[in-house]
Amino acid sequence: MALTSVDIRSSLSVLGAILQWLAVPLAVPVLVALVYSESPAPYLLAIAVSLAAGTLFTRFERDRIHNREAFLTVSLAWLSIAVVGAIPLYVEGTGVFASPVNALFEGMSGITTTGATVIRDFDAHSQALLMWRQVLQWLGGLGVLLLATAVLSRLSVAGAQLMETESRTKDVTKLTPGIEDTARILGALYLALTAAAALILFLLGAVGLAPNMTAFDAVAHAFTAIATAGFSPRAESVGAFSPAVQWAVVAFMVVGATNFVLLYALLRGDVRRLRDSEEFHFYVGILATATVLVGGLLVLGPGFTGGAEETARHAAFQVASIVTTTGYASTDFNTWSAGAKNVLFVLMFVGGMAGSTTCSIKTLRWVIVTKSFWRDLNVSAHPNSVRPVRLGDEVVSEDTVRDVYAYTLVALVFFILGTVLLVADGERAGTPISEFEALSAAASMFFNIGPAFGRAGPFGTYEGFARSSKLLMILLMWVGRIEIVPVLVLVTPTFWRR
Repeated sequence: MALTSVDIRSSLSVLGAILQWLAVPLAVPVLVALVYSESPAPYLLAIAVSLAAGTLFTRFERDRIHNREAFLTVSLAWLSIAVVGAIPLYVEGTGVFASPVNALFEGMSGITTTGATVIRDFDAHSQALLMWRQVLQWLGGLGVLLLATAVLSRLSVAGAQLMETESRTKDVTKLTPGIEDTARILGALYLALTAAAALILFLLGAVGLAPNMTAFDAVAHAFTAIATAGFSPRAESVGAFSPAVQWAVVAFMVVGATNFVLLYALLRGDVRRLRDSEEFHFYVGILATATVLVGGLLVLGPGFTGGAEETARHAAFQVASIVTTTGYASTDFNTWSAGAKNVLFVLMFVGGMAGSTTCSIKTLRWVIVTKSFWRDLNVSAHPNSVRPVRLGDEVVSEDTVRDVYAYTLVALVFFILGTVLLVADGERAGTPISEFEALSAAASMFFNIGPAFGRAGPFGTYEGFARSSKLLMILLMWVGRIEIVPVLVLVTPTFWRR
């Protein structure tokens, strides 16, 4: 008789298949290492570990994958890929990656598309290692896209069932029989957008609009722009390139944070769905309003002397980077006025659209919170009125509204607890940080933004934080990336009871 209601063997079997497939993207840094006459050994070792663990786990008999098994598989998959992704970094052992905690931090930051880094000297690391970071984030973006559209929406996690109301993911699955085909369609679109971004960046370099844009840089930044991830092989991030590149990357980030089901509908000629999407209007409105606000604060504030184009470019770039949770930087916004920095901090809590590669709370939930709050105000004035929350032509169930409120509250609680623990641990370890640094670092980690303010600013690094603080940040990235619930349910006794 089974001791638990969870079919652990089935979950491990699925995890094994995922780890076996991980060997495919690991082949990319092997090829890069051979091209640049570097040692491929760290990546070959990671391939061997991934295949061995995957083969071992697939030996377990797969019986059923229901909700509980899905929660367990999702949680273990992100954690396992982060560990395997850290192996080449630690084995190469260059610079900060001589520490296993730093290697795991970078691996978790990569697969969760956070974009926070501990690297101090980019020139000290091999081209293969720098490319592996980019590939890991691209893989994380694809995984999150499939997780949001094919798994979480079916599990009704934290209001994720709204995906089927707003973007009609069922319409995608109607094209073909099941989730595997849905994944294939969205994966092909993701790959096509990445290839288009790489081609555009390369052409900008070829025609002289981006003199230092190499083929390596074009591919590397395409991987993490569409994934809204933020790693860059350059210490200056996208600030290392020309204004033309920065404007192009703004477009890539905005597209990557747009609902992929809506993008797919647009490619099929269905403009109406994008036009009628309330979430898309909200998303674009946030981007436009925040860009104007930040641009105005830059003009009015001290320390910024750029012209009109430069002001508009940096405002648009950093607003898009933070809202889409990409985490690229076009300039050191640590030097901006307090007003502009505080606007960027608030934008960390927004996120892009549901069904995209982005992180944070996401605009779809904010639409529901806004509509629900407005509904409650009207009902307070007219107690006898009946005003359901609507999303498009559909009525949003009260259970879904409750789920959205619960997720938003729990996310803010995690953020507050993370802030308190980072401040306390910094004092304990003798590496104190200011409250604003802790607030921004906690938000950046839990909402998978990447850069924060202060020492972990856009051109800074998280390497200076205490080891225990970095372990806490690894936990925050993991829990935040998979929408909290899949991890939290694992620690509830009822999850394991028959």
